[in-house]
Amino acid sequence: MNQPAGFEGGRLLVVAFEGWNDAGEAATGAAKLLVERLGLVEIAAVDPELYFDYQFTRPTIVLGDDGGRRLEWPGAAIMGPGGLPASDDDDDRVTGPGAEALHVLLGAEPARSWKGFAAELVDAALAADIEGIVLLGAMLADAPHTRPLSVFASSENPEVRSALGVERSTYEGPVGILSVIADQAERVGIPTVSLWASVPHYVHNAPSPKAVLALLGKVEELTGLSIPRGSLEVDAKAWEAGVDALAADDDEMAGYITQLEQARDAVDAPEASGEAIAQEFERYLRRRGEEPGGRADGRGDGPR
Repeated sequence: MNQPAGFEGGRLLVVAFEGWNDAGEAATGAAKLLVERLGLVEIAAVDPELYFDYQFTRPTIVLGDDGGRRLEWPGAAIMGPGGLPASDDDDDRVTGPGAEALHVLLGAEPARSWKGFAAELVDAALAADIEGIVLLGAMLADAPHTRPLSVFASSENPEVRSALGVERSTYEGPVGILSVIADQAERVGIPTVSLWASVPHYVHNAPSPKAVLALLGKVEELTGLSIPRGSLEVDAKAWEAGVDALAADDDEMAGYITQLEQARDAVDAPEASGEAIAQEFERYLRRRGEEPGGRADGRGDGPR
């Protein structure tokens, strides 16, 4: 099966945003790992004054290496090749087709002027000769933490769906900035694919390294890249053990997790049909879409 330009060996842009689209900080966690492993540097950024409400997304004070304090403003930037890899160890480097041309867009979801925001970033992607975009998201779901966390892949582009074997989402309802950027990119001819990790909703307050692993694995599957995990495997096991410990002290939570495990195992069973799996996912999407006004707590806008 031939891959479309940009998804194996092309100039690829991986996109992740904090906030609504980033349950368990999974999407931004995966994107930040790529930036670190590749030693990417900022090549384009938006003016935060145009797009952000600082009472909603506040600037933060951070300590520098010299002990001095400095302000960091919310924003969004495209990171590209130009720096040095974070490590000289070949085992810590991203390898595979297109690794040397990989770009990453990281940012916070804007408060206003979404059309202009998306257009500015997509124009910057065009200027960088980007050939394909992978949008990373994470949503809170009825997913047991004890099972592999699923990643739903979809695309509005028929050539991408055919080449990668992904679906076209039938979701209707509120969306986040990822959907706006995907729409704008497709309009100017950049093919896109969206990847959404399911994060157990009963542990949404903590970062989820297991969901980061799931997203990275799906990126590898679709692009042919090889992405070193560093300490993520150990972190994911510790995260799962921590949730196990909480459940051991809460009979109601333990019973609920058992129900989720049974439902997941039924869907994953060899005899489960593709139609049954699709119906289960559609039920999830409808539940998310019924929540009035969407959510601003990291639940995400649902797969696109």
